[in-house]
Amino acid sequence: MVFNWKEYLNLAQYLQGKPDASYSEESARRASVSRAYYAAFCFARNYAHDKYGRDKRMKSRKSEHTDLRDYYIVLGTVNRKLGDIADNLDELRQWRNFCDYDDDVMQNIDDLANNALDNAREIINALED
Repeated sequence: MVFNWKEYLNLAQYLQGKPDASYSEESARRASVSRAYYAAFCFARNYAHDKYGRDKRMKSRKSEHTDLRDYYIVLGTVNRKLGDIADNLDELRQWRNFCDYDDDVMQNIDDLANNALDNAREIINALED
């Protein structure tokens, strides 16, 4: 079934505190995947800035996500844990792209949302240690 993109507006209204908004579980799961990615991405971006002095803003926002992943790949040559972060960010971004752009998500949306939350937690926990 093709996703009804208008449901994101309903979910946004609910999140804004409008209790009369109605949305599907799919729209909530898609939003969950997207927010999990951005939680991990921004946490990893800020960690790289605070710990290693990496500039938070890249010259081209289009490549900012790829640049951060590549930065962690380089760090992973010294510390394997940081290389794993690159892999998890890449996977999360792919899932986020499915949820944010594709009419049909080819995976079970519940499993995808759970996996995204697990990956985001792994990234954040690894950087907090």
